[in-house]
Amino acid sequence: MGIMAASRPLSRFWEWGKNIVCVGRNYADHVREMRSAVLSEPVLFLKPSTAYAPEGSPIIMPAYTRNLHHELELGVVMGKRCRAVPEAAAMDYVGGYALCLDMTARDVQDECKKKGLPWTLAKSFTASCPVSAFVPKEKIPDPHKLKLWLKVNGELRQEGETASMIFSIPYIISYVSKIITLEEGDIILTGTPKGVGPVKENDEIEAGIHGLVSMRFKVEKPEY
Repeated sequence: MGIMAASRPLSRFWEWGKNIVCVGRNYADHVREMRSAVLSEPVLFLKPSTAYAPEGSPIIMPAYTRNLHHELELGVVMGKRCRAVPEAAAMDYVGGYALCLDMTARDVQDECKKKGLPWTLAKSFTASCPVSAFVPKEKIPDPHKLKLWLKVNGELRQEGETASMIFSIPYIISYVSKIITLEEGDIILTGTPKGVGPVKENDEIEAGIHGLVSMRFKVEKPEY
């Protein structure tokens, strides 16, 4: 293990991982909820690494939105560099998992969709990617057999099973790696089940992967 590797544990991927690649429309019930079309290929968008909000830091509501939504997602953390990986080999490149929230300025996204503009303002702001503790790959023999849940102020809002994904994790890794070279510490957010909805200042979001990990975040207004 070199000096670099020792100072960059995968368990703290959010401190040094570069890319956050997000897959949209990967649960049919959420596609219906958003009145979107199911597509034959995944929709991809990116968040900058400064979008990471580890537990203990707040979710910051951008000043320009009046409708901030939670989207609960399973994140796949890459354990090594991969480029144009075939689906059959894709899981060999996974280092572990984390639960993530894809915080979305829904009113801004609706405007972007109407104008045919990119979703950057709606998806990529500071603290728009809250993450849980890292879950090593060994603890999740099959990532398609997980139950995800999210509560706002103690009330259950989202519940989903990764078995309902439209595109499987190996398919997604292969697809993404043909477009974007993935590196160790990068993460792929694999889409959200139905039940997305608004949060406001001082709300507490609690979320988990059933039996494995949970996390808690408070929503705050920015200081600027």
